[in-house]
Amino acid sequence: MNIKAFIPNFITLLNLLCGSIAVIFAINNHFVFAAFFVFLGIFFDFFDGLLARKLNVQSELGLQLDSLADMVTSGLVPGLVLFKLLELASNSKAITPIDSWSETMEWTGYHFNLLPFIGLFVTLASAYRLARFNIDEDQQSYFKGLPTPANALLILSLPLILEFQNNDLINSIILNKWFLIALTILSCYILNSPVKLFALKFKNWSFKPNAVRYIFIILSIVLLIVLHFAAIPVVILLYILLSLFNNIN
Repeated sequence: MNIKAFIPNFITLLNLLCGSIAVIFAINNHFVFAAFFVFLGIFFDFFDGLLARKLNVQSELGLQLDSLADMVTSGLVPGLVLFKLLELASNSKAITPIDSWSETMEWTGYHFNLLPFIGLFVTLASAYRLARFNIDEDQQSYFKGLPTPANALLILSLPLILEFQNNDLINSIILNKWFLIALTILSCYILNSPVKLFALKFKNWSFKPNAVRYIFIILSIVLLIVLHFAAIPVVILLYILLSLFNNIN
């Protein structure tokens, strides 16, 4: 075995491990721990490609493995979190025994609340986005549509805002089922949007060719310091707006 070639793949497997652990926490409503392992998985996701380029061991195996890991960490987990948040918003479990009250359909001894399952459409959209990325040879210096890790950060920020910032107005918005449905639809669209978004890849450290990247990083740091977890949706919006502005120039 070529040890040097395996190093970035091992980092990718750590991403997959983090995503798998996050799934377990999300299913059990431990959203903070789920978010932590998603963030850690995204950290590994950033460095596996960087290491592959630095070691000059990029491969088709690494590309496919990376997408499989992203499917769990940045595709399945955010879908499950939306599923759980929609359960909270509707004040009803997705599946309950037939002796429990439910306003939804029943089948073989169980009531089904179909609303939370809408959140899983983000998982489907993420899978479609990752498959398109794998066969698209143009996305080297930019992305078409929002990358799945960025979308995962957006969705995982919601339970963190609920847990740590505890603002009644913001809480009421996040736990509103119509807001969550709208967010799901928006996420599915922006994941597969044809809009070009800049990648955070620096070919050199000069300011002029990387101005939009430096501005984004500086503003993101300021927003995170001021708004804490509530800054994450703002940062994602900033990323999209700066990309649109960069496309005009």
